[in-house]
Amino acid sequence: MVENDFRWRSGFPKIGIRPTIDGRRRGVRESLEEQTMNLAKSVASFLSEELRYPNGQPVECVIADTCIGGVAEAAAAAKKFKQAEVGLTITVTPCWCYGTETMDTDPSIPKAVWGFNGTGRPGAVYLAAVLAAHAQKGLPAFGIYGQDVQDEGNNQIPDDVKEKLLRFTRSGLAVAIMRDQAYLSMGSVSMGIAGSMVNDSFFQEYLGMRNEYIDMSEFTRRMDEGIYDPEEYEKALVWVKKNCKEGPDNNPPHLQTSRERKDQEWETVVKMTLIARDLMIGNPRLAELGFEEEAQGHHAIASGFQGQRQWTDHAPNGDFMETMLNSSFDWNGIRSPFVVATENDSLNGVGMLFGYLLTNTAQIFADVRTYWSPASVERVTGHKLEGPAANGILHLINSGSATLDGTGEQTKNGEPAMKPFWEINEAEVDKMLQASQWRPASVEYFRGGGFSTDYLTRGNMPMTMIRLNLVKGLGPVLQIVEGYSVDLPEDVHNTLDQRTDPTWPSTWFAPILTGTGAFTSAYDVMDNWGANHGAISYGHIGADLITLASILRIPVAMHNVSKEKIFRPRAWSMFGTEHPEGADFRACENFGPMYR
Repeated sequence: MVENDFRWRSGFPKIGIRPTIDGRRRGVRESLEEQTMNLAKSVASFLSEELRYPNGQPVECVIADTCIGGVAEAAAAAKKFKQAEVGLTITVTPCWCYGTETMDTDPSIPKAVWGFNGTGRPGAVYLAAVLAAHAQKGLPAFGIYGQDVQDEGNNQIPDDVKEKLLRFTRSGLAVAIMRDQAYLSMGSVSMGIAGSMVNDSFFQEYLGMRNEYIDMSEFTRRMDEGIYDPEEYEKALVWVKKNCKEGPDNNPPHLQTSRERKDQEWETVVKMTLIARDLMIGNPRLAELGFEEEAQGHHAIASGFQGQRQWTDHAPNGDFMETMLNSSFDWNGIRSPFVVATENDSLNGVGMLFGYLLTNTAQIFADVRTYWSPASVERVTGHKLEGPAANGILHLINSGSATLDGTGEQTKNGEPAMKPFWEINEAEVDKMLQASQWRPASVEYFRGGGFSTDYLTRGNMPMTMIRLNLVKGLGPVLQIVEGYSVDLPEDVHNTLDQRTDPTWPSTWFAPILTGTGAFTSAYDVMDNWGANHGAISYGHIGADLITLASILRIPVAMHNVSKEKIFRPRAWSMFGTEHPEGADFRACENFGPMYR
């Protein structure tokens, strides 16, 4: 297992823990000091034990030096947090405190408040008062309040409080990690796809990110001038020849290329992979070779490659490059995945980034290609869909750049899974490679050749598919659908797969249906989907995505997450409680993007 320190050289944001207290001396404050600080320590310990940064290290918490009883101590904590690069704050208290004097007023970071549910001191009263202050000042904060009363001095964190602490912290860290990073466009607009018309105002105002751009001719320049590590290239090529199985060529005989041409294409796509990674994060080895400027990279936490058509009409496609970067391993070993969007669909790239930062797992990029009704499947194959697939399935399949983690050849508790890189073992890497083929690209689509990833995702994995859309006059809108990958009988899969391009990776996906709205049927999910692509993450993470979206002030247009799991800033209830979806739109419009 490896992890490139250079990739994360800027470090990670920390979690600021703010113990607030009743500032009245001569007995009141003194009686609460130990309990209040112990609550803060309990939260810090819990989060560090449960959560990790993308490099696998435990998250770091910073606790204010003293309990915060007034403005002076609040200012001292804010100064300490700024110096420590805190990216989000959690205020904890078992008692009444002076709301506007003790609150976190930094408008640029996510914030939550846990008011201890106890009878000895009115922690719930402070929680209500300070959340009202946050709303009045336009600084939305999340309120955390346990359902059950706890005894005074009990510093244990109830399970329902733990769930909200984790949901807020995962989402807040994602927001903080994205901030000041870059999205790198490698090329421009692919085939008129609106998502690859990169909207810099969205990235700046909603995500706090910058945009970087290079022309695809930069790949040619670096290959021609040798601006890559030649030793790593040789190592990578040996590994690829040993581990990447080349599958059958589906092109007509007169369009199939020679062995010599295919070998040249392998050399090119391996170089493209090295170059794309170096463009994103830099590479100190390049400085040693005399390329100091190129060694810096573009500080990109996500990227996209245009490919079609200006590149792929004359050069090998980017499928291998995108697949290997999106996967949790390569010739250097097991490592954290990158985020690279096919066709430079930056909006799907952001969706992949959301899923990655919430789970630390690789993401699948796919076309939302076809809805197969039960009647259609039975008519074409004679097979009757059952189980989660009984109401129809979606065929998620793209031009071949989905992460190899998407094979489902990793396991968790004996079931197919996609895991953070530090939980993956070498045997699972071998299984992923064995389950994948590299098919000579369809010349119909890719005149320049290359190789498309080909595999079938194993069934019974919980998955969440999302799409970020931009709507003129409204702004960004998120769609979320939780469901399961589906196993089909081999002959059924082959029959359906042959009706599209069988050289591409397939995921059969069954949405969870609620019987209402866009989730009345699997057809309704497909019919309401906002674009041609989707970003797919392992696990049912819809609730975390809703929390993340609310921090970023991005409304959620459709989701199938149960009501009791939805966690948004308390101020959202001021915009209506009967119809949370409408309230979400109104709140996001009212408060506006965090970085405007």
